[in-house]
Amino acid sequence: MNLHVIFIGVKFIYNIALQEYVLRQLKKCCGTPSAISFYKDGNNALFLELQEKIEKIDNILVVTSKNNYATVGKLLCTITEDNLSVKDENMLFPSKVEYFEKNSYLLRYGQHNINVLCVDEMKKLPTIFLTNEKEEQVIQLFGESEHSAKVLLEPLAQTYDVKLEFVQIVHGWIELHVTGKKYGNVTKFVSSVKQLSPKKVIITENIMQHIIEVLSKKQKTISFAESCTGGLLSYFLTKNNGASKILNGALITYSNEIKSKWLAVDEETLKHFGAVSREVVEQMAEGVMKVSDADYTISISGIAGDSGGTPEKPVGTVYIGIKTTSYQFQEHFIFEGDRNYVQYQSVLFAIKMLLLSDIETFF
Repeated sequence: MNLHVIFIGVKFIYNIALQEYVLRQLKKCCGTPSAISFYKDGNNALFLELQEKIEKIDNILVVTSKNNYATVGKLLCTITEDNLSVKDENMLFPSKVEYFEKNSYLLRYGQHNINVLCVDEMKKLPTIFLTNEKEEQVIQLFGESEHSAKVLLEPLAQTYDVKLEFVQIVHGWIELHVTGKKYGNVTKFVSSVKQLSPKKVIITENIMQHIIEVLSKKQKTISFAESCTGGLLSYFLTKNNGASKILNGALITYSNEIKSKWLAVDEETLKHFGAVSREVVEQMAEGVMKVSDADYTISISGIAGDSGGTPEKPVGTVYIGIKTTSYQFQEHFIFEGDRNYVQYQSVLFAIKMLLLSDIETFF
């Protein structure tokens, strides 16, 4: 879907939580936008740039504050040669709007759809009238590089007349966005990919929601022991509906003392190998399983940076442990990037390791 989001108002630039809320709700009905633009209040370039975008883009979502809501209506009337009329609680709308509710209206201009929202902090988002009319699907592909994935799947895409977009999440994990062309059959393409690589493919846009659904059906639970990620893995899971059905708990154990007291990590192991080590994440995974009685556990310990590294263990050194009732494995990584990106890579690799630890369950 060719969709451009335009935020008008300084609060959408700096209030990241509000901005992300809008984009999450938009994604549910329309998918990921093609582009996002931001304008501060009173930006003189808005009229000309809005006019240019309307002429080129099929679908536009204008997100504005109450102070700019009427101004946007006036600009749209000038661009579309329309007049303002009172339709919603004495608010002025372009007279040719097709749909409207409180703080939202949809204007069609030729082949172009323009949805304007008036958004306030701490308020429920108004109705989004834009819809995604194209057939789309997302595939998570594991154990393939981007090059090998293209070699494997592009001939199949030609057969079913679909467009593929490849996104590498981390090494060995490709997210594939599939869109139907004029005569495309997305459903048959996705089915064929699953048949081709049944133990490498998960058909879902939200991998954490998939984990929740799978473990819920099997009445299995999971727990985490996090150090350098500081609860980020827990957040990745709990921001999704239904997380409480499978998450027994999570422990954030930064200090050696807490690792020892809460997770029963052996003090001699900590002294000899250090907190960032294969041996420690092994005991962390074991400890959190004993404490929580979960079926799956993940442990993470590392040096996220931006300081704290040594020649033996540089910044970006991370160990991740996975434990199930029948399997245990630890892996050593050296990630690059700033502190936050090291944390995110740690979480993403932990998720990948969990999925691959029990292919029969998750795939």
